[in-house]
Amino acid sequence: MPLLLVHGFPCTSGIWSHNLIPLAEAGFDVVAPDLRGYGDSDFAPDEYYDFNAFNTDLTGLLDALGWEKAVVAGHDLGAMIAIDMANRHPDRVDSLVILDDSMPDLDEAFTAAGIPAGRPKPAVYDYQRRQGLHADALVAELDTPERRRRYVGEFFGHRMWCPPDAFDQDDLAFLTEPYGDAARLRASFADYEVVMGTRKLSAPEMIDRPVQQRTLILIGADQVTIGDHLEEKCAIAFPAGVGPFWVKGAGHFMPWERPELVNRSIIAFCGR
Repeated sequence: MPLLLVHGFPCTSGIWSHNLIPLAEAGFDVVAPDLRGYGDSDFAPDEYYDFNAFNTDLTGLLDALGWEKAVVAGHDLGAMIAIDMANRHPDRVDSLVILDDSMPDLDEAFTAAGIPAGRPKPAVYDYQRRQGLHADALVAELDTPERRRRYVGEFFGHRMWCPPDAFDQDDLAFLTEPYGDAARLRASFADYEVVMGTRKLSAPEMIDRPVQQRTLILIGADQVTIGDHLEEKCAIAFPAGVGPFWVKGAGHFMPWERPELVNRSIIAFCGR
């Protein structure tokens, strides 16, 4: 069974380092690419870093590998890309694995179902405005490789995306290494510019409808990024969904924090 692993921010394909070999040994044909602008991939020649652009690349990768369709597992930005892919290219997606609380943008459907609006975001979300509205100024402030890597390292630390001490210094050195490059860091902010409306889209996003494919949802319990009423929302957003299942001892970076559980879950869910 083909399996596509899609990373998010502030990661690269390196976040899947503990998943690739075990899943391959379990019988999957598995690939974990760097998204455009991230890691070792080329920067976008057209300056687009939106869901359609990412999925144009990823479906092109499926074509190059000779895969008609794949299981798509996504985390963070990668989860939203997977949701968009499932709606934009439904014939290419066998099933989904969502490794956080990402879901389609269905506010009207949630309200109609009596689900209260979400709570205000905590102060640790200040990075969203800076990355989305003042990206160039922020990169200018982070004017050395060390400062850029320390900034990215904060997402694995005091911004409370994961439990304290979930990552040691060797982990951080590996995961933040690509972001020592200013151009790489700048490219990673593009998604936040899309969210804030300061960067044009190559095509409309397709995250405004429920996902029809079978979907496994795992959510790390130890993070401040979790929204409210997730069970009720998932029932609407993923009508063929399984979960959400809450994973204690994991925060936002479950592929790295709880890789054995993620691997077993993917193997069991796919039933291959």
